[in-house]
Amino acid sequence: MEKITSFTINHLDLEPGVYVSRVDNYAGAYITTFDLRMTAPNREPVMNTAELHTIEHLAATYLRNNEEWADKVVYFGPMGCRTGCYMLLAGELTSRDVVPLVTGMFEFIRDFEGDIPGAAARDCGNYLDQNLDMAKWLAKRYLDNTLYNITEKHLVYPE
Repeated sequence: MEKITSFTINHLDLEPGVYVSRVDNYAGAYITTFDLRMTAPNREPVMNTAELHTIEHLAATYLRNNEEWADKVVYFGPMGCRTGCYMLLAGELTSRDVVPLVTGMFEFIRDFEGDIPGAAARDCGNYLDQNLDMAKWLAKRYLDNTLYNITEKHLVYPE
């Protein structure tokens, strides 16, 4: 069997960033998968499930309510390795195209106060596994260390 694309990325040199993981064409409609890498794989601690779950709830809420992008959102969710998230958007897009969207989303997470949307037994299959304080800390770290001063090194996968 062939390796899937995400397993061909050099994770030894991969830095936090916003990367195009793949672009797929389904019956003439493009879907771009973004790798929102929040921690350096194999060199920094991974995110715990509680804060990653909170990031997922807040990010999905932000994206689905974003006036400019809501109709292009296909999916947002965590990576199994817990070093980031995948965001799928309709269209053939570049990393640069979505940096403002991703920045706004993580500012929303960093600044969020109140009850986490969907964090109730009726709405979520694991509603108690949430950590808003740590999600906010990770969002601030991603903004300060990566998104606010993003460079090509953080937009294009390493060789």
